[in-house]
Amino acid sequence: MKSRIKAKGEISFSNVSLLITIILFLSLFIGGSLRYDRFFSLSTFFNLFNDNAYLIIAAVGTTFVLLTGGIDISIASTIAFTCVLSASLLRGGVPAVVVIPIVLSIGLGLGLGMGSIIHYFKLQPFIVTLAGQFLMRGLCAVISTESIPISNEFYKAAALNKILIGRAKIYYYVFITFIVIGGAYYILKYTKFGRSVYALGGNEQSAVLMGLPVARTKIAVYGINSFCAALAGVIFSFYTLAGYSLQNIGLELDAISSAVIGGTLLTGGVGTVIGTTIGVLIQGIIQTIVTYENLNTWWTKVTIAALLCIFIIIQRIISIKAEKKKGK
Repeated sequence: MKSRIKAKGEISFSNVSLLITIILFLSLFIGGSLRYDRFFSLSTFFNLFNDNAYLIIAAVGTTFVLLTGGIDISIASTIAFTCVLSASLLRGGVPAVVVIPIVLSIGLGLGLGMGSIIHYFKLQPFIVTLAGQFLMRGLCAVISTESIPISNEFYKAAALNKILIGRAKIYYYVFITFIVIGGAYYILKYTKFGRSVYALGGNEQSAVLMGLPVARTKIAVYGINSFCAALAGVIFSFYTLAGYSLQNIGLELDAISSAVIGGTLLTGGVGTVIGTTIGVLIQGIIQTIVTYENLNTWWTKVTIAALLCIFIIIQRIISIKAEKKKGK
């Protein structure tokens, strides 16, 4: 009986959080459309995906980890390492069809390794992933401290090919993002693994008592997260056609804030990849409005920080009310 009440409370919490996120997104988009000429257009909407495709993929991976009650602060370094290693290998004449599987495999291996250390040695995810962050960022500098341009024809084609719908354009690499969103949504909603992820975040001890594969699930989510970070690095390579060791410093915070603004609880157990995606789009709209206003780009960070605090407070208020209802 308690488990049913709990599940019902979680669904309600998730729905309320997602609704707030959607309302915020629509409010910002409508507000920008009323204030600026040509803001309300398909081009503006598509550009939110064109410019943030890599961040959406990274944030989707982060959502898996946050749902289990964990955290991973190594993804920005993994993205930078993927870009630098890809650029270095491509410059050395290694074909793109070989480079991409290599960097994705490294990302997956890093995540599985960190997940194993976290679970079997009972270490804090923050400390382990901090070590992963230093490792990957250090390897970037070992490969090169200078920006490495990418001139590979496949990467150029992936960067420039697009579909035109009137005056609006959407690049091919964005469809990879859509596939990741759809795949993650299906996994979390319709598979046993997805249910195990939510159960683990709700209460790890209860998940153990229910006989769920806690070790396999915890290790897998870190593997998925790092794989998504490496894939985001590949997309970012398409976007910039370069690799640089200091790229994307602080991006892990953008991914985490997108997930939280999208309704994912930092304590785990509640959240959706759809909400996370909208959270990234909200950041994109804020950046667009800042550009239209000709303000310092740091105002984007200031606004996101304020929104993050507000959403954490809202989550806590809703959580307290849900707990009181369960108690009754």
